[in-house]
Amino acid sequence: MKLQKLSEAVQGLNNAQRSDQFVRQFRNAVRDEIFDAAEIEGRFELPKEYSRRSSGDTYKRQAKEMIFELTPAYEKWYEEVTQELNTSKRQKRIKPTLEAYASGSLDFKTAAAATREKMKASEQKGKKLGSSRKKK
Repeated sequence: MKLQKLSEAVQGLNNAQRSDQFVRQFRNAVRDEIFDAAEIEGRFELPKEYSRRSSGDTYKRQAKEMIFELTPAYEKWYEEVTQELNTSKRQKRIKPTLEAYASGSLDFKTAAAATREKMKASEQKGKKLGSSRKKK
């Protein structure tokens, strides 16, 4: 049985700034019984650097140390999670411009349908407001 510490797994990550999310997903996987782990004494410092809003100071957080067995289930989970953490979650919002519609980045028909729905909802709201203020 080959055991490894959580801190060692975190050190193996490519992107240190995502270490907090790795630890969170690790604990969720243990809770969901994807693989087994046990807490041991001690804490370790996450490599992620947090910055304070009011000043340029940075600080680091700590997490509880855990130990787990290197099983095929863990190896599969680790590959999936590291791949997910290395890809960017955010997609840039494309501004609706003539160039964006012309290049095909945005679908004109979908935007036109959304605009039409928005205009109909606004009209209905105005009619409802006007009818509620009518004298009876």
